[in-house]
Amino acid sequence: MSTADLPRYPAQWLDLRERADAAARAVELLDPLRHYLAGAPRPAGGWVIRDLGCGTGSLARWLAPRLTGPQHWILHDHDPDLLALAATRMPATAADGSRITAETQQGDIAGLTAADLAGTSLVTASALLDLLTKDEVGELAGACAVARCPALLALSVTGRVELTPADPLDAGIGDAFNAHQRRSEHGRALLGPDAVTAAGEAFTLRDATVRVRPSPWRLGAAEFALTARWLEGWTGAALDQRPDLAPQLDDYLRRRQATCSAGALAAVVHHSDLLALPRRTGGGL
Repeated sequence: MSTADLPRYPAQWLDLRERADAAARAVELLDPLRHYLAGAPRPAGGWVIRDLGCGTGSLARWLAPRLTGPQHWILHDHDPDLLALAATRMPATAADGSRITAETQQGDIAGLTAADLAGTSLVTASALLDLLTKDEVGELAGACAVARCPALLALSVTGRVELTPADPLDAGIGDAFNAHQRRSEHGRALLGPDAVTAAGEAFTLRDATVRVRPSPWRLGAAEFALTARWLEGWTGAALDQRPDLAPQLDDYLRRRQATCSAGALAAVVHHSDLLALPRRTGGGL
């Protein structure tokens, strides 16, 4: 995977979705992660956490203050502007007041190997898995397995959307969007809504204990700005996949946006979070 193959997201979009992302994240995965880290050797400088495709650093801002002990975050992204923002927005202290430091690495996420992950305490990513291929997910799982490194991979789309009030076109647009997410691009067949299942299988095959929990966006009147932007992207991807939908989509989007502006549209956009923990030497977690 080349960095040129990954989409570039504007900081404004990432900032707009940050509150919904934070509310959606599966907090029930934190206790098993904390338990695992408590039994793992801690590097002298603290936990080393690599955030892949970090964007503006929203996952780090959410997770770092919920972990104890000193932490050093390595923020990976192919966009230098997003990396600069992420570095300046990192929290200063962990849950117990320990120091948090960070550095940035611009480059190809797929270039990370088990050797690169040596000494890494945790790999994280948010809204990334569905942009990868089956082989790329397998390579990530393999690198984590050899490096004995746990992974917390959050907010992967599952292909389910619920809109209230419902519209007869919802299902067809959802199917077209999901097909777009599974498209072949630059010779890469993206996993899209199949990503969590593929990742679970890849990590399990490499003897990790895998936990998957739902992490849906629940968007109501208070999130109308995010819902409006999401609707544009959702219908736009459907149109890219099915240009024949154009006559219906224009009217559909106008109606949906009007309902959204009136605060009368609710959306549940389903995602899943995945935690993969390598088995301890001797068979225990």
